[in-house]
Amino acid sequence: MKESIKDNFLADFEANQNIAHKICRIYTSNESDHNDLFQEITIQLWKNYPKFRGDAKFSTWMYRVALNTAISLYRKSTRTVKTQDISDVAFKIKSVDYDDTQEQQLKALYKAIRGLNDIDKALVFLYLEDKSYKEISETLGISEVNARVKMNRAKDKLKRILNP
Repeated sequence: MKESIKDNFLADFEANQNIAHKICRIYTSNESDHNDLFQEITIQLWKNYPKFRGDAKFSTWMYRVALNTAISLYRKSTRTVKTQDISDVAFKIKSVDYDDTQEQQLKALYKAIRGLNDIDKALVFLYLEDKSYKEISETLGISEVNARVKMNRAKDKLKRILNP
């Protein structure tokens, strides 16, 4: 394997790894599941990195892979994460400790978001990341109009959950 591919992946991943942490925060409710999902997202990103064409920004591609990984893993009725062994990978990714002090303010919101269906979770997450409806539609593979309609419905659901 070429060193430059590995180096490029590491640089891109380390610069954007908070995306994976945030997705893990939305799709998991404890640290163990968070770590398992983070590992699985990392593996999927690495496995699919050779397919990254650069048509979109790395962060947009990362959102798509990470969200698809989280959604597919958490749709299973057992809600357990099956991870792959990463020990055969010849390099280590420097993990930055996830600082959740700011997240404490949003605890109720995250809890409410976890109560949404998988697509609504992804929509709300991308919206909270200040992504445009165009970027949201590209990431999720839906039309921009559909993204707007679904987002308005998701906002209404969150209001009902947070203000019963």
